[in-house]
Amino acid sequence: MERSASKELALAPLQDWGEETEDGAVYSVSLRRQRSQRGSPEQGPGGGQISSPAPADAFLHYRTSKVRALRAAQLDRLVRELVLGDREQDPSFVPAFLATHRAFVPTSRLLGLLLPSPPGPTLRHMAKPEDGGDPAFNRDLRSVVSVLGSWLQDHPRDFWDPPAYPDLSSICTFLGWAAPGGPEAQQAEKLRRDFLEAEELKKDQQPLHQAWGGGSLGAAAQNPRSDTQEDCREEEEEEDEVGQEGPELLDFSVDEVAEQLTLLDAELFSRVRPWECLGSVWSQRDRPGAAGSAPTVRATVTQFNTVTGCVLGSVLGEPGLAAPQRAQRLEKWIRIAQRCRELRNFSSLRAILSALQSNPIYRLKRSWGAVSREPLSTFRKLSQIFSDENNHLSSREILSQEEASEGPQEENPPSGNPTTTLPPGPVPYLGTFLTDLVMLDTALPDMLEGDLINFEKRRKEWEVLARIQQLQRRCGLYCLTPKPEVLAALRSQRQLSEEQSYRVSRVIEPPAASCPSSPRVRRRISLTKRLSAKLSRERGSPPAGSPGEPPSPTSSLSPGSPPSSPRSRDPPPGSPPASPGPQLPSFKLPLSSELTGPRPLSSQALPLPGQPGAEARVIRVSIDNDHGNLYRSILLTSQDKAPSVVQRALEKHNVAQPKPRDYQLFQVLPGDKVLLIPDNANVFYAMSPAAPGDFVLRRRGGAISPT
Repeated sequence: MERSASKELALAPLQDWGEETEDGAVYSVSLRRQRSQRGSPEQGPGGGQISSPAPADAFLHYRTSKVRALRAAQLDRLVRELVLGDREQDPSFVPAFLATHRAFVPTSRLLGLLLPSPPGPTLRHMAKPEDGGDPAFNRDLRSVVSVLGSWLQDHPRDFWDPPAYPDLSSICTFLGWAAPGGPEAQQAEKLRRDFLEAEELKKDQQPLHQAWGGGSLGAAAQNPRSDTQEDCREEEEEEDEVGQEGPELLDFSVDEVAEQLTLLDAELFSRVRPWECLGSVWSQRDRPGAAGSAPTVRATVTQFNTVTGCVLGSVLGEPGLAAPQRAQRLEKWIRIAQRCRELRNFSSLRAILSALQSNPIYRLKRSWGAVSREPLSTFRKLSQIFSDENNHLSSREILSQEEASEGPQEENPPSGNPTTTLPPGPVPYLGTFLTDLVMLDTALPDMLEGDLINFEKRRKEWEVLARIQQLQRRCGLYCLTPKPEVLAALRSQRQLSEEQSYRVSRVIEPPAASCPSSPRVRRRISLTKRLSAKLSRERGSPPAGSPGEPPSPTSSLSPGSPPSSPRSRDPPPGSPPASPGPQLPSFKLPLSSELTGPRPLSSQALPLPGQPGAEARVIRVSIDNDHGNLYRSILLTSQDKAPSVVQRALEKHNVAQPKPRDYQLFQVLPGDKVLLIPDNANVFYAMSPAAPGDFVLRRRGGAISPT
């Protein structure tokens, strides 16, 4: 009996049951088991029976209830569920809808479906709730007011549309009629006032992050020069002509530089609009006419690339330095990176490490040979945080631990106050979340059979966006003071482009046989496919009603391509890998080969890698054009041949009038090797399954050099 009872207790409290279709909508159905103990009846006063507490060996009884969650429907049905849905049955629907709605419906259109149109004259002729109107209408009206309240609270930036703010004005008009004086109406009016005040302040004040935007910032990256000592001297002379007023960046203390970097990163991350991180938005940033898309995410990318440029400029900017002097600069940046780690700033930490691991710096064996043992050990330890092993598991686990950490406890806290306080940060590396969302957008379809919106995809995206929002709230706890002199030094720090840094590096130390003194950073590639596990985990464990609960980790991506050596160059034999950026692990997804049209819901059953039916894989493809590590994710199926893969890759890279016959497809292999995919081969079977899913397109007739 005890053995049987233990088996019962081991069963999952929520088990998948199947699907139901109702009014054109598809629901996933689960059975929720709740334990209850039934005691033996005893005689009570007046002859009645009462239930006594159950003994330890009493039988366990369970009550089973059906739980439904909307998986797919057309837009009008989703909006109806938003207003009339059962919040207890499906607590995640409203936050997931509001967080991801821009992927399938604009804000203005959604408001048109929720509110009477036009709002003014129509509302004046409708019965107010207190006037005793239709009870059903009043109930629906209260639901709309509740949804608007959640929307205003959780996503106020959705209504930022200066100078008139038409969507917010419509909400204020509606709430002024439906809930006059209520908290939702007050919240809408306050938000409108805040927006207007912010516009006024914006005219008079310069945001902190614009301290980077000086005229000299990045100017060094505009004119590529030939690879000669004379050209490098000309660049130095140009820099001297400009002159620097005040101290250089590395003249300030480690704490000052790290704190100002953290201040900038925290502000930029706090300003990110989570919906701009959606794969359907971010992956379209390079298309014609999309130059102004996702501005808050682009700002973090610019910041990331600027920090790497500062490191490159300060370490390589003076070719005449002796190796010990250059080693001192390397040590200073390592200490700054360590201080960023202590401040929980993973964004600048990753940017500094990416620059130090880039080939122009990483190949300087004499400079690295002069670095002291302690900072060299620190550099190795910090590099392991962003190790490629196990799909960047180290950085994900560390970030999760930092999120869960609490501040110091007070010995005698006031009554009613919490005993712990949350520390500021962490400031995450945004590329991790961008990759998660791009991969989800690539792997899962937007529409399913019957022109149904795939809301199951939006739930998974919401899990990532909810974690971003949670971290944004923590970033508001930093108490760092801007220091104009440090910001001015950051602004005036000379920037080197990828091409320039590689040329200068070769002038500092000409190519040699090997680089034995360069630090050996463990960069083993792993084939662990954690996104597949994320997609295939039990639907019985959805996030709770709070949109701030963190999801399971998935994968990682560099938001702005960190510097790396141009692929057209031949690095010295034995030198470190050309690309310091993360290598995305590949993973197989058992999706249908019909990728262009809608698919039935059965295609959403995604088993773990290695199981039968895994006939698709997400790969990333770059173009060998000396523009860095820019790549695009593509869903590769077992039916795709090389011409179609090349065609889709060129289209994703927005190549004008793409001609697949002009390009060859190579798979990037470990050890600086590449594998040529034959022109008419099935890419899925021709590729090496043991290597990461990284590919590169090269024009025919070009030199085939190691990648």
